[in-house]
Amino acid sequence: MPRRGRGLLRLAIGAALALADCLAIACVGFLAELVHRSLPGEAGSGIEAVWHVLVLVTAFLIVPTLARGEYSVEAALSGVPLLRRTATLWLAAWTGALIVGFLTKTTGEVSRIGVLVCFAAGLPAVVVARRLTVSLVRRHSTPRSVSARRVHLVGYEADVASFHARHDAYDLGLRVIGETVLRSPDTTVDPEEVRARLAEDLDLAVSVVRFLKPDDVFILIPWGEVAPLESCIDAFLRVPVGLHLRPGRVMDRFGEVRVDRVGRLTGLRIGRPPLGPLEIAVKRSFDLLVAATALALLSPLLLLIAVVIRLDTPGPCLFRQRRHGFNQEAFSVFKFRSMRTAKDAVFRQATRNDDRITRVGRVLRRTNLDELPQLLNVIRGDMSLVGPRPHALAHDRSFERRIARYARRHNVRPGITGWAQVNGLRGETLTDADMRRRVEHDLHYIDNWSLWFDIQILVMTVLARSAFRNAY
Repeated sequence: MPRRGRGLLRLAIGAALALADCLAIACVGFLAELVHRSLPGEAGSGIEAVWHVLVLVTAFLIVPTLARGEYSVEAALSGVPLLRRTATLWLAAWTGALIVGFLTKTTGEVSRIGVLVCFAAGLPAVVVARRLTVSLVRRHSTPRSVSARRVHLVGYEADVASFHARHDAYDLGLRVIGETVLRSPDTTVDPEEVRARLAEDLDLAVSVVRFLKPDDVFILIPWGEVAPLESCIDAFLRVPVGLHLRPGRVMDRFGEVRVDRVGRLTGLRIGRPPLGPLEIAVKRSFDLLVAATALALLSPLLLLIAVVIRLDTPGPCLFRQRRHGFNQEAFSVFKFRSMRTAKDAVFRQATRNDDRITRVGRVLRRTNLDELPQLLNVIRGDMSLVGPRPHALAHDRSFERRIARYARRHNVRPGITGWAQVNGLRGETLTDADMRRRVEHDLHYIDNWSLWFDIQILVMTVLARSAFRNAY
């Protein structure tokens, strides 16, 4: 099929992916209308405004997805989990739609039942629709299909063989239609003759590429060989194809690699902040809403615990300790005091059957109630509801020197609870292996964050038996 025909087909696949989102939201709208009209005493008023909201939600969902290039065959075949990015975008779309409704003073006309049904059922509908369309694209995208990217490989024999050994064209959604093996440079030959050989090979390669008309050319020459690499780039810039440098082993370690501009400087971005601006806003809004609600509802319990602590042993009801937070900035963490006070006491981690723990403190620690004052840290912005648990400053300095990537835990706000804690990885750390397991869980949380992951951890904190393991 000609390149123009393949381009039209790829455009049609992208349109089908976007249409699947629209159809899913439309189906949810019809469901909301049925529910609204089936309720006794409900008329049609308000349901029309729900459709207006859904149009805004659809626009706020599709435009960013289109801008990020996710309505494409490559995105469908990438294997990136759908739930996290879809859930974040769904919440942002509804936030945007409701803000527009508030500014235009139209939210009072909207059926609340219709909005709740659309919000609750919309995300599962969109996720299911995307999974179905992605599975269809993957099923029909083979190395022989017209939707697969047609690529031509250029490089030394060892580099071309290494590419085939490390990558599978089917899994990548690629179809290798040609290869050009360049003659390896010979150190015993005059440099001018080496350059002449390379120029001959490249002239032939350009002719082959012009004849085969691939979508992309991959230059597999190692980045360290600057002169041959620049010659390849100059040669293939004359051909109307996508030109790509060798996918190096270093880049395979990172989930996102892209060319980016910082000021007037262009560089290869191999890492980004763990959460984007939109994700930070969603997580912070959720933290404030839940923390403020919890403080209001639990205030009688908090007051009762404070009184019991003061009656049990002398000393303050709250305990403060300096911990490292986001970007290793120190802050004071609040906890209900669970140990006897002692002047000039040297910090020592709590152990099983620790004689410093009071009778009330033992109950508080086993039930995790001693952590409740940290809701104040969440309100202040020192902490999040969910994240890696902050450790004492002395522990941080010690473990950072002995455990690789330990400091990455500070790339997000610490949490009252976390993925490690709900899996029983809490309490005393007797060996470096204990802390490594905890760090692995913390990094898994950072790399796979979603609002639904936070909600899952919060539910497990209250209900899962593993969350209370090693609590002493």
